[in-house]
Amino acid sequence: MLYYYAHSGHKVGLDRVRRGVAMLKSLIDEGVECCILVNDFRAGLACRELGLKEYITIETIQDIDAVAKVGDSIIIDSLEDDHGRLVKFCSDFKQVWRFGHDKDDKPIHSEIVIPYDTVVIDSQYLKESPKEDRVLLFLADMDFDKTIINNQAFFKSIDMELVLGNYFFVKYEDELAKIFSTLHEPEDYTDLIQSSSQVITASSQVAIEAKASGADVIFLNIQKSNTYSIDSLTEYGISIIDGLDIDTVKMNLSDKLGKVNKDIREFDNKKIINNL
Repeated sequence: MLYYYAHSGHKVGLDRVRRGVAMLKSLIDEGVECCILVNDFRAGLACRELGLKEYITIETIQDIDAVAKVGDSIIIDSLEDDHGRLVKFCSDFKQVWRFGHDKDDKPIHSEIVIPYDTVVIDSQYLKESPKEDRVLLFLADMDFDKTIINNQAFFKSIDMELVLGNYFFVKYEDELAKIFSTLHEPEDYTDLIQSSSQVITASSQVAIEAKASGADVIFLNIQKSNTYSIDSLTEYGISIIDGLDIDTVKMNLSDKLGKVNKDIREFDNKKIINNL
């Protein structure tokens, strides 16, 4: 059995869940027995919405071996401190992979490091799809600091349709309805990303998925950590805006963004399969 641990929750969002679901769906298609491990019930529901029916919830990275057994294999997608558990994982499990935390990350024990900036997206985003002329905003799965409410002038200055985050506060929707003409539910995420002509987001995973789907994408660089580096996003033709600079956002929306130096491609799952 192969387990994929995706760190998730109301403070970190679901970027790693989206990446994990994409990878496991491709491996399942190849006949690999897989299961995703997430940190809460809402993340599990997101797995199902993204097309992966089975999931198991655990509390932290330290609890992986409460589910995975000796001889299983694991993929770790998390920035959490493992408090020394990695050495035990490498001893107990047949194979251990983990996503690199930055471009200089190297193996610590016998694990295989999946290089930072390795793109993993669902193959459905690489299929050509018709576009509707809309500016879609998916800020993030959470708005813990109420970024939208505290910067209403910025978000009101452009006619954007908002995709609600999975971890938005209760009754937050009522306040957001005063700012945006249209609010979309989180479960409509995939269809909206595939069908929108322009996407604005502070999630690097979402930015990659939208760009692969053929949208013009603006990435708001406002989060402390990102799944992909700013340099990588730029290579894919995603426009980077530092902070909430409305003039620069409007300019990029009208200019249809920058040059694409690198194509987004499907992850080569043979790198995993050949080491199982």
